[in-house]
Amino acid sequence: MSYVERSGTLLPMVSASARDHDPHAWLLAHRDELRRLVLRHGALRISGAGPAGTEQLSDVAAVLGGSALRYTERSTPRSQVAATVYTSTDYPADQRIPQHNESSYSTRWPDHLFFLAARAATSGGQTPVADSRAVLDELPPELVARFAELGVRYTRAYHDGVGLSWREAFQTEERSDVEAYCLSSGIEWEWDGDMLRTSQVRPALTTHPVTRATVWFNQAHLFHVGSLPKATTEALLALFDERDLPRNAYFGDGSPIGEDVLAEIHAAFERTSVSPDWEEGDLLMVDNVLASHGRAPYEGDRTVLVSMTAADWDDWRALS
Repeated sequence: MSYVERSGTLLPMVSASARDHDPHAWLLAHRDELRRLVLRHGALRISGAGPAGTEQLSDVAAVLGGSALRYTERSTPRSQVAATVYTSTDYPADQRIPQHNESSYSTRWPDHLFFLAARAATSGGQTPVADSRAVLDELPPELVARFAELGVRYTRAYHDGVGLSWREAFQTEERSDVEAYCLSSGIEWEWDGDMLRTSQVRPALTTHPVTRATVWFNQAHLFHVGSLPKATTEALLALFDERDLPRNAYFGDGSPIGEDVLAEIHAAFERTSVSPDWEEGDLLMVDNVLASHGRAPYEGDRTVLVSMTAADWDDWRALS
């Protein structure tokens, strides 16, 4: 295979040596080398060995990542196109999705993400990635220390028609299922008629299980109502009391996260992100702790699929 390092230390490109091979066999043959690259860089683009279609994406993800996961405790809408294959977030094409580590608001995040460019946009639509180690280094030490001490409190109110309903978020029709999930996950909850409110405190930093690197790992900026387009923020604040906003974020002690803090976080992601254009058939592998991802606005049709996996970290530790 050929290997080209792009944009410093993040997002190298690996190309299969020929296209007339069995992609599954090629990935198996190069799995250890590809995994080492992901541990080093946090994310990896693969061309010439991607899956031929939707059904094969979960197989490819299993070869490189591990056991396939279902998308639970959802915070954004997406469509399921196969058992463990989903569309990337269904969000208006003219809006940017900020950088984030998938499900870092939860206790049950995926270890790896596998994105497949089934159809590239006419323009835009990149999937930017940012090194979570570099993001941490870019943030002011005093801000990092406060988040490390307090964590992040995520609050949600599940409405029908605005944001996600609790049925969609938890993929169930039974309140008892929701309560059991919340109880096992350290989530506070309350019912108000058919509306559910939840609150949970999670760490703002975490340590990678193999590299032992400490990284910025949260969605404080993404959940925060102040990060939405101004008109959307104003409309939500006019429609709901603060406790009934579909999503919001605070420091772990409940104190507000100010606009200046949001600006620092967004700027750190901006300085560390790289955004190569998609080529149809390309595969993007992301270590969900070592690297965040987002989505640029786009024009035209765009279909990017994703499969998520849980790693057997003992196998990965054996690589070092």
